[in-house]
Amino acid sequence: MGMHGAAHIVWDWNGTLFHDNEAIIGATNAAFAELGLEPITLERYRALYCVPVPKFYERLMGRLPTDVEWQIMDETFHRYYAEHRVACGLTEGATELLEGWRSAGRSQSILSMYVHDELVPLVRGFGIESHFIRVDGRTGPSGGSKAEHMVRHVGALSGVEPSRVVVIGDAADDALAARSVGAGAVLYTGGSHSRASLEEVGVPVVDSLAEAVEEAQRLAA
Repeated sequence: MGMHGAAHIVWDWNGTLFHDNEAIIGATNAAFAELGLEPITLERYRALYCVPVPKFYERLMGRLPTDVEWQIMDETFHRYYAEHRVACGLTEGATELLEGWRSAGRSQSILSMYVHDELVPLVRGFGIESHFIRVDGRTGPSGGSKAEHMVRHVGALSGVEPSRVVVIGDAADDALAARSVGAGAVLYTGGSHSRASLEEVGVPVVDSLAEAVEEAQRLAA
């Protein structure tokens, strides 16, 4: 249970707590290969990535993918990612930050657009599940925005005031989702977006999770 009125962090998973950039890029390029598209570098990915994901593909292809193309790429991406995520680990310092936030009497949760039934055992496998009062992954189709999921997630957090919530993520969409519930946001440069694209959003942008937690404390004060 959250402490009434205490600061609360909603953590993003992919690219934030979970350092999976290599698996993401590999899966993206595997999806592109299915349609005969050229592979992209991490730098190009981070410069162009956006949500909803079909818009990201439009930036790369010059047009929106057809429904059939989207289905092929989406299925290929998730199949490749599931095979290669096993080589990925938590972001440096994440475990200690989670322990420190919890030991200070504050609450935290995870909201991810990764499939819920795969997210929960993954979090559990890293031995960090006990640090969170709630872990929510995506239910329903992939490719959309996090905002509607954030509304449900924050609404289900007992004893947590939205004004004391700070979302920590690696994508512009994390900040937009935070805004949808009246929460603060801090964006981390180690994941899916370049610093330049994150700075356009108008929230604090940091280069480490330690800095993100410091900003979260300040924003929720």
